[in-house]
Amino acid sequence: MGVESMNVQFDFSGRHAVVFGGTTGINLGIAQAFAAAGADVTVVSRKQANVDAAVATLGARGFGTVADVRDEASVRAALAAAHDKHGPIDVLVSGAAGNFLADVNSMSSNAFKVVVDIDLVGSFHVARHAFEHLRKPGASVLFISAPQAVVPMPWQAHVGAAKAGIDQFARVLALEWGAAGVRVNAISPGPIAGTEGMKRLAPQGPEGDALVRAMVPLGRMGTPRDIAHLAMFLGSDAAAYLSGTVIACDGGAQNMLTPMITAAIGQGMATR
Repeated sequence: MGVESMNVQFDFSGRHAVVFGGTTGINLGIAQAFAAAGADVTVVSRKQANVDAAVATLGARGFGTVADVRDEASVRAALAAAHDKHGPIDVLVSGAAGNFLADVNSMSSNAFKVVVDIDLVGSFHVARHAFEHLRKPGASVLFISAPQAVVPMPWQAHVGAAKAGIDQFARVLALEWGAAGVRVNAISPGPIAGTEGMKRLAPQGPEGDALVRAMVPLGRMGTPRDIAHLAMFLGSDAAAYLSGTVIACDGGAQNMLTPMITAAIGQGMATR
């Protein structure tokens, strides 16, 4: 297979990508990357202002609609609108998420439930009601997970539980949807510079940045572009035999010891 044929596989012209949570951070970067590669892109988020701002960066084929992933009816309506606008969905990204720092003893049941409802139940709503709109065979479904799914982190029990559920949900969907020709995978991003997650979880300032970089074997924080490139690969025909995987895109950070992560989050809480 030559370079030219590989380039064709990363041309998304005539394909439709739908990105839930696609108006900020990592998910916006994914949406913009697919748009730049020629895809018709639909972004979905809770706030109309965020949707409008994101669509303005996607070019003429960008489209956006509002939905709260916790609300099954609004998810169903958003997916129908996306299909009406751009046709069957070739790449579906479920990336809506919530997070905050709280230890188990001080967390209310409702606070725990909010994160599980957004991350895990929301992912179920997105996948469940997208299936009828997916191109079959050929569609690629991507969930945005997190290292908390496999690396225990203090003050992140709610997120760890939700993301671990997403990882297993992706694997089960890969089993159930494979016969329809639909691939399902998850991406677990590491520390990504400039994101809301880094603002919430990591110590800030030059010393904080240095501490985070020290936890990454490649010696740098990631960028939304790093995650977008992986999403494009997984959404392309180049990954036609990849399904049921959870891929860490983190510069090797998940291989570092949990105590280092604990120290970093603890220092971040101490500075607040």
